Amino acid sequence: MRASRLLSLQMLLETRGRMSAQALAEALEVSVRTLYRDVDQLSAAGVPIYAERGRHGGFALLPGWKTTLTGLTPSEAQAVFLSGLPGPAQDLGLGGDVAGARLKLLAALPAAWRDDAQRVSTRLHLDPVDWYRESDPTPHLPTVAAAVWSGHQITLRYEGWARTAERTVSPLGLVLKAGVWYLVALPVGADARGPRTYRVSNILAATALDQPAQRPVRFDLPGYWAASIRRFESGLYTGEAALLATPEGLRGLRALSSAVARAVAAAPPSRRKDGRTAVTITIESVEHACGQLMRLSPQVEVLRPLALRRALVARVQATAQLYGLVAE
Repeated sequence: MRASRLLSLQMLLETRGRMSAQALAEALEVSVRTLYRDVDQLSAAGVPIYAERGRHGGFALLPGWKTTLTGLTPSEAQAVFLSGLPGPAQDLGLGGDVAGARLKLLAALPAAWRDDAQRVSTRLHLDPVDWYRESDPTPHLPTVAAAVWSGHQITLRYEGWARTAERTVSPLGLVLKAGVWYLVALPVGADARGPRTYRVSNILAATALDQPAQRPVRFDLPGYWAASIRRFESGLYTGEAALLATPEGLRGLRALSSAVARAVAAAPPSRRKDGRTAVTITIESVEHACGQLMRLSPQVEVLRPLALRRALVARVQATAQLYGLVAE
């Protein structure tokens, strides 16, 4: 445990430069007294750490000194090789860079660790695209990604729900969800009301600008994304439906969405003689729910709302008539 902490101390000074004793102690989650003992031990081992006194003082390594160690444990090295998704990296135009970085890291690892690190890519593969889908074409993703990295504004021609429009935005980050790329950006202009989300495949044209991007102070991309998902789901599900489902029907319901799967998991055990379970799910609309639940019939029966029940009956009757099962 202490050896790992000593290595972490060394890597902190290499990557961040001079740091105060208090800052180092907080980063390593130890007391300042323990930190001083660790510094003494590293110095005794030949690591050239020196201290500077004064208001802006602290500990630092001699300029130009660098360890030949990677600082990675065997498990951390395996995690690095697992995290390099070749598909998304290729989308961003970084496929060659990722391959080069992996090769350099592999060369820097101790020989005993190399086989374990390489084994990760041969035995674990991450595919972010859902079943029965292909990745959306994103010809403008490299331009968008370059603007995200450099922090410059871009002008987009974007195909929205209602119309196609041009807008200038300050890119804040990129998100890959279920194989689909999204750009989080702040619209530039008087009508800017906070960050918005744009599907990259809907970008018809993208032009990089020289103006620096405007980035909100303390903007948190993961936090924004989580909040936007919650807002989307709360606005998406506008009603509820009460159902009776057989065990097979429950399995089908779980596959509809995460919200429905949660409702199924929360349903109390069935006490009905026919073995069916009563469950209440959220729905987007009568029309949408009718299409979803139709394919689960007769394993799932709708009790209410009445409009959804009638819509299902009407669709069944129309289908029967289409196939000549009822008289016209």
